[in-house]
Amino acid sequence: MTNILSFFNQKGGVGKTTSVLNLASALVDKGKRVLVVDADPQGNLTSGITDDNISGHASLYDILLRDVEIKEAIGPTTHKGLDIIPGSQDSAGMEIELAVNGDWHYLLRNKLQELGDAYDFIFLDCPPSLGVLSIMCLNASDGLISVIQAEYYALEGVSQLINTLNLVKENYNSGLELKGVLLTMYDARNNLSLDVESEVREFFKDIVFKTMIPRNVKLAEAPSHGLSIFDYDKKSTGAESYKQLAKEFLKRFKEI
Repeated sequence: MTNILSFFNQKGGVGKTTSVLNLASALVDKGKRVLVVDADPQGNLTSGITDDNISGHASLYDILLRDVEIKEAIGPTTHKGLDIIPGSQDSAGMEIELAVNGDWHYLLRNKLQELGDAYDFIFLDCPPSLGVLSIMCLNASDGLISVIQAEYYALEGVSQLINTLNLVKENYNSGLELKGVLLTMYDARNNLSLDVESEVREFFKDIVFKTMIPRNVKLAEAPSHGLSIFDYDKKSTGAESYKQLAKEFLKRFKEI
């Protein structure tokens, strides 16, 4: 059975895309079949895990608005075994086109269902806003993974996250559940990080992953080379953190 999970936070710059591509890569290395979908118009997931050969390939835009078969839009990444449905430059206006179309709420869900059980996990990299694309991703998902930066403004988005989850559950996808909260950019030497961790764990309890992703220069550099952290510097603290997260993730989803 495929687990379809949206990685979402209405605040940008929290390490969401970095977590999607590196957790997915770590899971592939453990023998799992994983597909990542770049639903963020910024296209950072596509540029962060692909090379120039993906240019001109069918994209999420083509699936949703040009009725291209979903299998035709699945392409390779620079991490062996990891597949992607890339974003494209056309994605910037996709929300407007979908909204005008009107019948968009379950479009992505219906397309993903055509893949059957081809993958163990499908990760949707959502935009950092509650618009058409994010709602469409959440409607297609079994669960939500929230990525929270261990810094001052992180806690301001917690109530917003809960409101968004409840809104989608009440109106579109009653089965949607918060499946995990991941703390990123963590610095154990910083009292603020410790305070944020304490408050997040107090609020979300066991939903918060024990593994936290540290601030790491190599993690920031890897996407600029179109590589996962494992292909850029597999011995870095960032790589070790995502390996540990993958182990915890599989235990939570009972895939071991």
